[in-house]
Amino acid sequence: MRRRPAAADRPGPAALPPLHRVALGAVGPEDVVFDGSGRVLTGVSDGRILRITLPALGRGAEIEEVGLTHGRPLGLEVLPDGRLLVCDAQRGLLRLDPDGPRGSGAEVLADRVAGAPLRFCSNATAAADGTVYFTVSSRRHGLDDWLSDILEHEPSGLLVRLAPGGEPQVLLDGLQFANGVALAPDASHVIVAETGACRLTRLWLTGPGAGRRDTPADALPGFPDNVSRGTGGGWWVALAGPRTPALEWLHRAAPRVRRTVAAAARRLPAPPASGARVIEVDEHDRIVRELHGAGRRFRMTTSVAERDGRLVMGSLRENCIAWCDLSTAP
Repeated sequence: MRRRPAAADRPGPAALPPLHRVALGAVGPEDVVFDGSGRVLTGVSDGRILRITLPALGRGAEIEEVGLTHGRPLGLEVLPDGRLLVCDAQRGLLRLDPDGPRGSGAEVLADRVAGAPLRFCSNATAAADGTVYFTVSSRRHGLDDWLSDILEHEPSGLLVRLAPGGEPQVLLDGLQFANGVALAPDASHVIVAETGACRLTRLWLTGPGAGRRDTPADALPGFPDNVSRGTGGGWWVALAGPRTPALEWLHRAAPRVRRTVAAAARRLPAPPASGARVIEVDEHDRIVRELHGAGRRFRMTTSVAERDGRLVMGSLRENCIAWCDLSTAP
């Protein structure tokens, strides 16, 4: 069994390189992924899927619409054939072809889980054999009320498996706001970000420990959102916000106290979002980098992806994506 690295082993926070924003004309590019050609795909709050060619020498960014879900797209996953898995918070698990005929629409792969409508489908990853692993953040609250789930701290998130031609099968229940999900390169295990618990949870899929669940990283310095595979063999994790003493206290309080606070929070303005934050976890489960952005230039980082020396970030709150030159990071 691997030794879980202690918090004392972790490096201190360092500054993100200067961020470059790419305005999208729409709010909430919650997830960002690279396609096979190095372009960025993201979904925004009006249901559109956008494909972005990042700026290069002598050329600005190029943005095109490549799909429409008629819902609220969140997590994305590019499949080997170029098609795109889309987790839609309103419609379920979808698949579309970003290079297909314009207006061809999205195919629904799953819209029910365990006999209930699939709501708040959050993120997905896929194995080489076509098996899809996806998360449901909450069975109690929808996307518009995500903060209540964090405040109430009553775990109802799921990790679900969908085999080709099969029905959705719940692998893990009772997760604290299940969010980002990523598959190991050898498909031996799947990593899930439990946002409400500030930890990464791992489910072993193969080998002598198949079916066993452990925690490769906990007591994270913020609330983990989406997870992506890094080029160095580990993972990048977006931190949507920092941990706070007030929320730590609330999570230890009685359930009725947490529910009362959540009900009051629904009547208040949304809390201010924090600056950009990401961490890198290596293949030995060690946090090797913690990077923070300065000020309010880009807030509430909900996704991060790496390619060709660039780190690209998405946000539930912003009307842009942001990228930086990772080679200049500490």
